[in-house]
Amino acid sequence: MSNISLIIEERAANIGNFMVGRLLPFREKRAVGPFVFIDHMGPAHLSDHENMDVPPHPHIGLSTLTFLFEGSIMHRDSLGTELEIKPGAVNWMTAGKGIVHSERTPEYLRHSEKMMHGLQIWVALPKELEQMDPNFTHVEAQDIPAWEENGVSYKLIAGEAFGKKSPVPVYSPLYFIEIKSETTQKINIGKDLFGESGLYILEGSIKSGEHVYDPKQILITNDSTLCEFEITANSTVYIFGGQPFPEEHFIFWNFVSSDKNLIEKAKTDWTNQTFPKVPGETEFVPLPEPRIK
Repeated sequence: MSNISLIIEERAANIGNFMVGRLLPFREKRAVGPFVFIDHMGPAHLSDHENMDVPPHPHIGLSTLTFLFEGSIMHRDSLGTELEIKPGAVNWMTAGKGIVHSERTPEYLRHSEKMMHGLQIWVALPKELEQMDPNFTHVEAQDIPAWEENGVSYKLIAGEAFGKKSPVPVYSPLYFIEIKSETTQKINIGKDLFGESGLYILEGSIKSGEHVYDPKQILITNDSTLCEFEITANSTVYIFGGQPFPEEHFIFWNFVSSDKNLIEKAKTDWTNQTFPKVPGETEFVPLPEPRIK
């Protein structure tokens, strides 16, 4: 019997001057554990006059996780952080009661051809931490736990699993795992997982039961402890999930909260431009109109 309860197809979304593949939220599944938003950026080839430029925009009630496969992004935020993220490293920004940041192509790459490819992820904060002070952590690629087992390569990008712990400072029980294999292998990791679990196929394919699943799909498991599949040669997949929260979390634009009043306050604060500023930045993304969902 297959352990797959839901298949989510990647959907095109426009984030300004950049197209992405949206994976979460989905109408039938708003969250997987504490993960409430996943965008697949690229792969995109940018010419010598095309650049990533996402002006300052706010967040509340969540942590963002940026993980690049190719390319480079210059992160600036209202804490005064100015840091370039490169492939394999992790930018972990916790918004708490409010933070503002921009994401741009670094200056030294703005007049050359470049690639952009990666994942942008939002992890909701527990209700009791939604109003915590914002903070930022950068973890270099070499500091992410990585190991091989039976010819399969693993990375624990965030959270805890397999008796290991990532240095990314998460605020609830979760895991975000990379699995790569150059050969076809059986994977059975259910004993190391907990809560809700999803699997994203970046490249290659997997087989579960009698079904074969290809890239640009998220598979939601019925039971994370039964996570078993066959990964085909030259495939890369990501396993993410953890304990779901007891209360519903609402999303409006870049704001996430279990309290709609906090979202309304954030909307007012952003409209009135009373959020903290990003040093050296004068642009900003205006508040959109869609309703809370």
